[in-house]
Amino acid sequence: MPSSRSPKDFFRPLAVGAPQPLREIPARPSRAIHFFDPSNEKMAAKVPQLVGTVDVLLGNLEDAVKADNKVAAREGLVRIASGTDFGPTQLWTRINALDSPWVLDDLTTLVPAIGDKLDVVMVPKVQGAEDIAYVDRLLAQLEARAGLDRPILVHAILETARGVANVEEICGASPRMQGLSLGPADLAADRRMKTTRVGGGHPGYLVREDPRRTSDGVESNDRATYQQDLWHYTIARMVDACAMHGISPYYGPFGDIGDPVACEDQFRNAFLLGCVGAWSLHPTQIPIAHRVFSPSVEDIRHARRVVAALQRDGGDGTGAVMLDGKMEDDASLKQCLVLVELAEQLSAVDPELKEKYAAIEVSDG
Repeated sequence: MPSSRSPKDFFRPLAVGAPQPLREIPARPSRAIHFFDPSNEKMAAKVPQLVGTVDVLLGNLEDAVKADNKVAAREGLVRIASGTDFGPTQLWTRINALDSPWVLDDLTTLVPAIGDKLDVVMVPKVQGAEDIAYVDRLLAQLEARAGLDRPILVHAILETARGVANVEEICGASPRMQGLSLGPADLAADRRMKTTRVGGGHPGYLVREDPRRTSDGVESNDRATYQQDLWHYTIARMVDACAMHGISPYYGPFGDIGDPVACEDQFRNAFLLGCVGAWSLHPTQIPIAHRVFSPSVEDIRHARRVVAALQRDGGDGTGAVMLDGKMEDDASLKQCLVLVELAEQLSAVDPELKEKYAAIEVSDG
């Protein structure tokens, strides 16, 4: 948190009449954050059909919305939110950048009009804790004026080198912090990386097998190469910062809509590192995110077997057991409980997964 703020004041409302800040962020499934442009009538008309099929619907007001359409997007989001029952689906919005001429109107319009339906405000290009502090105070004032009884949460996008350098203090800047997303395109530009891709790998970022010599001493040119992950360091650092502060990390956009295989690979890398979801820029990416960020039946079966074995006969999870020739101990239990708890959360919102997970039979093995 910012050094000027006392720890004992951290969970006090920042405005008289504002709702009490949360001490723990609710764990709600958000495998796919599906973006839509509220100024696009064709896209907006599909929003009610998407309710219940995706964990998060996000009305985008920032990048990909032309300057001439900013007001229409804002007004469109108010109209859509006012006329839609979102049920189990969360409603988020990405406001314009804090240095833009539109952001103040974004917040002063949306919070009074649809603050009771808005779960999360996504803030782009966050540089440090001071950006979160500004949004935090303003949201508190607007919530108090609107008479809201719950705080709107804040999600920051890592899109600058300074933001990555300050990632720990960003995560701890406010009790509103819900999570972070990686913004690879803007981050690549800010770092002066030499890639024009929106997320994903690059064939030039690789390691090469050592040279081999033939029997007559001639060096062979037949050397295998292995493409590396440009975003491994940043995602890992983001995951650590989020875990430290009890909030959720996300992979952001994968721009090549026509390459679902590479999209799934990038999403899975992020999932294995600890991310809970990713952005969806096109409806075809929703099932990819759902598939990747939902543990497989095989993983849940194994996790439940480990939990059952270590907690059998009233055990407290300490000690060790052998399953399928592998030692499982209290560290294994902690890993498996992560998957078991995620399966329970997903079962509450996804009937198909609930049926699959419920059908799992756990044997002693």
